[in-house]
Amino acid sequence: MSRIGKQPVAVPAGVKVSLNGNTIQIEGKQGSLDFTFSPSVKVVWDESEKSIAVSINEAGLANRQVRALWGTTRAIINNMIVGVTEGYTKKLEIIGVGWTAVHSGQTLKLNVGFANAVEVAIPTGLNVAVEKQMITLTGADKQAIGQLAAKIRSKRPPEPYNGKGIKYADEVIVRKQGKQFGS
Repeated sequence: MSRIGKQPVAVPAGVKVSLNGNTIQIEGKQGSLDFTFSPSVKVVWDESEKSIAVSINEAGLANRQVRALWGTTRAIINNMIVGVTEGYTKKLEIIGVGWTAVHSGQTLKLNVGFANAVEVAIPTGLNVAVEKQMITLTGADKQAIGQLAAKIRSKRPPEPYNGKGIKYADEVIVRKQGKQFGS
């Protein structure tokens, strides 16, 4: 049994839910998201209780893959509801002398110590704000924000000796001492 999957997902007021076959669409003040779930998982929208129930049939309890999809589907639907009501935010910090980021249109230009600026495309539905050395990503889709943040960080990951690089704002970089000269 999935401890996560058997819990119903509460839907707050102001959120519209629609089910079409194996696709669920959720709309709120932050935007609209849709998700296509596996046919082995059953999703039921209860209008009177304002909740979404995720379940599997008895034959699926023996299959490990189906049980994993049960909890994953419920967690994704819950993340979608939180995303369309409150939204998600990730902050990245650029550490390095003269290293900057510039947001222009649907691209983010990173000047992080290479000969040329590195350009990162920004997916639709996500907002990017740059203030000096901080990059703030906001949007309704948790997966898309995490993917973009990881993509930006991978352009120049933080290194442990000088601490230079692009890191998450809440990330702690364990510093190393380096070589000792003379004695």
